[in-house]
Amino acid sequence: MRTRRLPSPRASRGFTLVEAVMTIAIIGIVAGMVAVFIRVPILSYRDTADRAELTDQADLALRRVARDIRLALPNSVRVSAAGDHLELLQTRSGARYLSAQDGVTTVPVLSFDSAAATSFTAIGMPDSFNQVRAGDYVVVYNLGPGFEPANAYGLAGTGVAQCPSSAAASAAGNIACINAVSAATIQQIGGQDFQTRTITMAGNPFASQDVPLVSPLQRFQVVSGPVSFFCAQNTDGRLALWRAWGYAINVNQTMPPGTAPRALVATGLTTCNGIFGYGSAASQRTGLVRLTLELRGRADNPATVRLVHQVHVDNTP
Repeated sequence: MRTRRLPSPRASRGFTLVEAVMTIAIIGIVAGMVAVFIRVPILSYRDTADRAELTDQADLALRRVARDIRLALPNSVRVSAAGDHLELLQTRSGARYLSAQDGVTTVPVLSFDSAAATSFTAIGMPDSFNQVRAGDYVVVYNLGPGFEPANAYGLAGTGVAQCPSSAAASAAGNIACINAVSAATIQQIGGQDFQTRTITMAGNPFASQDVPLVSPLQRFQVVSGPVSFFCAQNTDGRLALWRAWGYAINVNQTMPPGTAPRALVATGLTTCNGIFGYGSAASQRTGLVRLTLELRGRADNPATVRLVHQVHVDNTP
């Protein structure tokens, strides 16, 4: 019988402590070398992704502001001295009003003579006029601050503080509360059929103007109320751009009250100063608004993006 030979203890032994330590050291050196080579591409990718995200956020914010500015009542965009707050009166729609010059007697016309005439007929209405409702404002020939009474921000000066209101206007102005809007009807005016609506106002401030400020094209705008974009510091210490609406019209530009509805537009601003502005007094009259937004990311050595945009609002009253 053959005897099976057992393996020697030396042939079956494992790693020694020295070999394990050397292996770990070599792996660490190789990993460190690999990390040196891949660190730069990874950080570059992170910075690129952060920059793209900031650019998208800034572009979306500027488009949001620009959309509201284009819907502003002519000559109603105003900017604070520091350029951190922009306010406007947002239009809902507009149309043509019938006046005494049209020579019609079958429908009410917008009177610039009789304060008791609080109803008038609207024609030439776009589809957006279906959104007009009681509580909105009628504005005729707005020239803006400094051109009273052709300044819609002077609503309180007419004796009406805020719509909806049943208080009749007791002084001159170019803005009135809408109390009712009739359904659309087809009426014959001057031998032609027109779709018309009757607008009933709480009062007629236009009849109290010393010199009637009629619209050359007999146009009027319907305003839903003021809208503000402003910069403020959040609880986390970061600067953010906010949009507020649904508050009272004030003759002076002030920050919206804390009770006003608001929505976050952008966060991570580097500064609040100079976000909004005009290039010159001429650009203010022509309605050319400059928007400058600079955002910073959250990462270490964060990326910074600065976008500049110009928006034009038609200031023809």
